Amino acid sequence: MDDIVLEFKRDLPEYSSWRRELHRNAQTAFEETFASGFVAEKLRSWGLEVHRGLAVTGVIGVLNGTCGEGPMIGLRTDMDALNMEEQTGLLPYASRNAGRMHGCGHEGHVVMLLAAARYLASARDFKGSVCFIFQPAEEGGGGAKRMIAEGLFEKFPCRKIYGMHNWPELPVGKAGLRAGPVMANSDQFTLRIKGKGGHAAFPHLCADVVLCASHVVAALQSLVARNIDPLDAGVVSVAHVEAGKTFNVMPESALLRGTARSFRPEVREILKEGIGRVAENVCRAFGAGAEYEYEYGIDATINDPAETAFCAGVLRDLLGKENVDTEISPVMGGEDFGSMLEKVPGCYVVLGSRDELHGESLHSPRFDFNDAIIPLGAAYWVKLVKAALS
Repeated sequence: MDDIVLEFKRDLPEYSSWRRELHRNAQTAFEETFASGFVAEKLRSWGLEVHRGLAVTGVIGVLNGTCGEGPMIGLRTDMDALNMEEQTGLLPYASRNAGRMHGCGHEGHVVMLLAAARYLASARDFKGSVCFIFQPAEEGGGGAKRMIAEGLFEKFPCRKIYGMHNWPELPVGKAGLRAGPVMANSDQFTLRIKGKGGHAAFPHLCADVVLCASHVVAALQSLVARNIDPLDAGVVSVAHVEAGKTFNVMPESALLRGTARSFRPEVREILKEGIGRVAENVCRAFGAGAEYEYEYGIDATINDPAETAFCAGVLRDLLGKENVDTEISPVMGGEDFGSMLEKVPGCYVVLGSRDELHGESLHSPRFDFNDAIIPLGAAYWVKLVKAALS
């Protein structure tokens, strides 16, 4: 086993205690005051230059090497929890904040990056500098875009940027990455259908928004099937339907909310235009009308080919060639690290976290981060820095 991994394994009880304390104090978008304070205190204690307040709760730690001039590279992690109720049973470190839970492992990501910062600060045997980026509000809050808008890359001019996520789809000891699209654009839409209400016994006197909404939902599924090149990818899902309050009154309005996912900008625009067009025309056929809102959300995460090859080499050195999949399938989940990759070339990798005790999927109310991968994640960051800034 790699010596760096062994060193992190020696200190795993301490790192595990950090992770559990962060889990216990879960907070969501732009409210991550506990995590941000915890991170800032640790970084300062190791002699890093600490900057706080970017995107409200964001923390930046800068570590300068002692081996000469060189570029700045960025290592980014996420800090926020999810708006969900924890159902992990009787864990002694279960979230104490009702309706807030680390169901995606961000608290583990924080600890892996902190562990790497501690290790690197003890020697500083690299050129240039490392920018440790602890980002708030990844889970739909637009934290990456806000950090960028508030001057992240002007204040900290990273030449390259790297991200990592735990991945229960892969077993411990495996990793995955790919050049090009890894995660999708993630947008949301709202449709308000307006009709004519009345007595449910006399539907012929009404413009039935419930029936209309049902046809809109069904018709929207034709967008991907009949408007998108079969070799491209797209998703349109209606996830929220609301209409009426009782059994014998035809409502005057219905609300539909959903998400549109894609990888390419052209497909994104086809879906945006198509949802409104389909809704408007279906509603017209039923004598109803539609109000349509479309909100651009997370941008697709697209890995730079050269940086992907570089990170693959680091992972092979750490885990062995046979344990690194360089053609992992892209997924329709969203990750706002994509906004950073639009500004600076880099790569996003996933680190396997599944074992016999950790099989829950991300965003499950029963998810619990696998502390056994902390040494692997921390070692990846260290080896990446040493390879990039040698």
